[in-house]
Amino acid sequence: MMSERFAELSPSEFFYRNKELAGYTNPSRSLYSSFRELLENSLDACELHRITPDIYVRLSLEEKKSDTTGIYRLRVQDNGSGVPGKEVLKAFGRVFYSSKYVFRQSRGTFGLGGTMALLYGQITTNIPIRVVTSIGKERIFSYRFLIDIEKNLPNVVERHSHPNKNRWRGTIVEVALLGNYPRISHMMIAYLKQTAAVAPYAEFKFADPSGRLFFFRRTTREVPKPPRVAKPHPHGVDVEALKKLIRDADPGMTMLQFLCDRFHRVGVRTARKFLRFANVEFDTPVGELEMKQIMQLSERMQNFSSFLPPNPDILSPIGRKIFEEGIIKEYEPDFLRVVIRPSSSYLGHSFVIESALGYGGKIPGDAGDIRLYRYANKIPLLFDEGSDVSLKIVNGINWGYYKRPMDGPVAFFVHLCSTRIPFRSLGKEFIADVPEVEREIKASVRELLRSLSTFTRRIEKRKGLTRRLELYRRYLPKIAEFSTKLAGREEEPDIGPLLRKVKKRHAK
Repeated sequence: MMSERFAELSPSEFFYRNKELAGYTNPSRSLYSSFRELLENSLDACELHRITPDIYVRLSLEEKKSDTTGIYRLRVQDNGSGVPGKEVLKAFGRVFYSSKYVFRQSRGTFGLGGTMALLYGQITTNIPIRVVTSIGKERIFSYRFLIDIEKNLPNVVERHSHPNKNRWRGTIVEVALLGNYPRISHMMIAYLKQTAAVAPYAEFKFADPSGRLFFFRRTTREVPKPPRVAKPHPHGVDVEALKKLIRDADPGMTMLQFLCDRFHRVGVRTARKFLRFANVEFDTPVGELEMKQIMQLSERMQNFSSFLPPNPDILSPIGRKIFEEGIIKEYEPDFLRVVIRPSSSYLGHSFVIESALGYGGKIPGDAGDIRLYRYANKIPLLFDEGSDVSLKIVNGINWGYYKRPMDGPVAFFVHLCSTRIPFRSLGKEFIADVPEVEREIKASVRELLRSLSTFTRRIEKRKGLTRRLELYRRYLPKIAEFSTKLAGREEEPDIGPLLRKVKKRHAK
């Protein structure tokens, strides 16, 4: 009998073998994913420090491989916070090494995307990755490296450090990768436009391989408040998470102190009430808990209904003013309504639904078309729309209850902001139909539709009054003329006061 050989895979080797899990399925989709991941890292580096983003992206064709594919060089430059010199190689050269592994809202969910883009480039070209960065202090750090896939470590090809005379701050990332730009170009431009619609405080410049420059201007310098790092909520903690929290705590810490110190929105009164519910003494040291007690404690946490819901102050929503500003800038709708729902939560994770409805203007589509723009933590979701909870709700609208204008397209913008987005895949392209999230999206869409119905009725009323005014203008002079002749008078009556009265009514 042949003996089996057991081996361990490093994280980078796992994703090298299974890159499709992260959205790297073919040259076109992989180019889009790399473009998107590096751009989102740049936005996060700016927004977390309330820096108005200036992001420059250049994509150039280095070598043609076939009629459709080629080796492209992707360069993304930002004016964000930069990366400390000692962290650069770890941050860009190791899978699962990131500043995002804290309980905080962020565009990235797994701390994987940026490094995965670099890994994909290496897999398809074997050309070293280049990173230049500075945190705005004395030195600028520059590296060229490859990723050792088996060891999940960077192999440095070249490194430099030179004086930062102008105190430049930011990061430049360059990677060569196999791609198919002609096929995916429309999606990359759509991604930039939809991002600009929720980030009007950012300025984007994109130079594509054909020499075209796409410019998305900034119209406000107001950046949303950054999200805050928070403690886990008891309802979001399972057995393994609870074990880790206990391991990291001082063994002599009492259970009362532990609950108040390590959990979100748990005060002394709530902690005491829960410990009575869980049948645990207040002064029990956490280090003395046995595995059976930890499992019972975790189970009781899920069943205890008196924990306060998560505080929405830890989130960073777009905000009504910025949302309106961005949509007007990019789409110039004839009608726009923004609805921000009260915060809610699912499985101990706070979330806010921000929705908008636009009609007419420069919204793409024909008369009567309905478009849906989906966002999660300010990321446009362009693929796999058919599986998303928002589409399910929009497709389920009974238009018999609502009136809508039929001489232009209608667009829904739905944004889910949360410490944990319920994505259904590593590709982060569609949101699962979690009941709490579905309920809030449905409520926001209904409110938007009521506003659209009011607007449509007002438009129809104005059209009716306009038609009536036109009839008065056309026939009143003739009626006045015939009436004068029939009455045997020479001077026609003044119809001006009557027309003014109709106009006044029309203006209401």
